[in-house]
Amino acid sequence: MLAPAPRNPVGADGLPLCGRYQGSTGAPDWSRLAPPFRRGALWRRLHHKRWHFVALVTDELVCGLTVIDIGWSNSAFAYVFDRARREVVAAFSPLGVPALTADVGRTAEAGARFAMPGRRIAIEAEGADGYRLALRAGGFRIDARYGGDGPRLLAIAPPLDGGAIHTTQKSPALALEGVLEAGGRRYRLDGGVASYDFSNGLLGRRSRWHWISAHRPGLGLNLQTGYFGDAENALWLDGQLIPLGAVELARDAGGAWSIRTRDALLALRFTREGTRRDDKQLLLASSRMRQHIGRFDGWVRAHADGPRHPVAGLAGLFEDYRACW
Repeated sequence: MLAPAPRNPVGADGLPLCGRYQGSTGAPDWSRLAPPFRRGALWRRLHHKRWHFVALVTDELVCGLTVIDIGWSNSAFAYVFDRARREVVAAFSPLGVPALTADVGRTAEAGARFAMPGRRIAIEAEGADGYRLALRAGGFRIDARYGGDGPRLLAIAPPLDGGAIHTTQKSPALALEGVLEAGGRRYRLDGGVASYDFSNGLLGRRSRWHWISAHRPGLGLNLQTGYFGDAENALWLDGQLIPLGAVELARDAGGAWSIRTRDALLALRFTREGTRRDDKQLLLASSRMRQHIGRFDGWVRAHADGPRHPVAGLAGLFEDYRACW
């Protein structure tokens, strides 16, 4: 079992409390970092990144949205993928105005907002373990609530290239209700699930990762290779939060991905249903995102000697991301 999350990711001695924990943490105070991790105020300003990502999943759709604050700029994106039509039916991805259009809280519970003419996202805490989500962008609209008391994952990454230190908070499947309008159609969200990925840290100039996220009641997974190593790999199974080992990925000739962990707790196959592409180019920064939507099939287990739990048709995301920021 994972240890309880610390109140602050930075210890009393000024050193990051690297590791995986269960629960939510408070706002990290990166100015308290001690040598060799201490950086000046200007460096922190240029490297401090925060984002709040939310996924909504039902039998009919997958919706992904995020608000991103990279310190000297900000942006957002949102899309809806219709699983029957196998296409993105609504999307937007604007660049914001520094210090004006976006606000990402210092913790997941603080929520996030993005607002500019014709486009608005608001993520607000509601009660002890719940959230309210509102989105407006022409005919693309969301009014939703989601929440639940399942175990949250906190990962505090070991120091990365360039002195970067990062925290990320992940949720399990959260009960979802509400409505979503896109592509001239009204979708009911009731009975679906939501999950979030909140990150707050000091990132290096360049980042690249594969990120995998999929959830349903009683089962969930969060996997990553690249930038974060195995620091955030975890499985939610029947109410337990289980740390996982490093991930091995292999792609076959048909385009499907084989996914295994080196601790032999997970073996899955990801079959793509569609892809949301989002590329951004700024004067001094750029990003390339491929967020593949699809299904996971295979098995997971709680420990090496435990029984295999079959996984069939688990809807989720397989992201290929790179950024120079």
